[in-house]
Amino acid sequence: MPQLKTYIVEDSPVIRESLIATLEELVPVKVIGTAEDESTAVQWLTEPQNHADLVIVDIFLKAGSGLGVLRSAHATQTRRNLVVLSNYATADMRRKCLELGADRVFDKSNEIDALITYCGRLAEGGTGDTDAAALA
Repeated sequence: MPQLKTYIVEDSPVIRESLIATLEELVPVKVIGTAEDESTAVQWLTEPQNHADLVIVDIFLKAGSGLGVLRSAHATQTRRNLVVLSNYATADMRRKCLELGADRVFDKSNEIDALITYCGRLAEGGTGDTDAAALA
């Protein structure tokens, strides 16, 4: 099974390192880069030589916002899976993230297992979803 090249945008070093360790241990993910603010993430994501299969973005960052990252990443028209992982995954925020190009939104507090399942399905060549209801 091929590894998913993954880029993580998360400002908390503890969460970022824990997420990297968890994903790389449990699913075929290789983290190829990280950012803790919007401008660093946007710069990396808009460089044509940089490619990630999966981008995991937090909403609240050290500077800027994950919403700006989503907007810029989606505007590049490069095919990649954009996922939001946030403690602020309210219904309104989920809707806004999906409008900005996110494929899925996961809550850090109770949907880590769903994120891991999603990544596993992507690595197997699927869409990451089991059915249309999973998009909500």
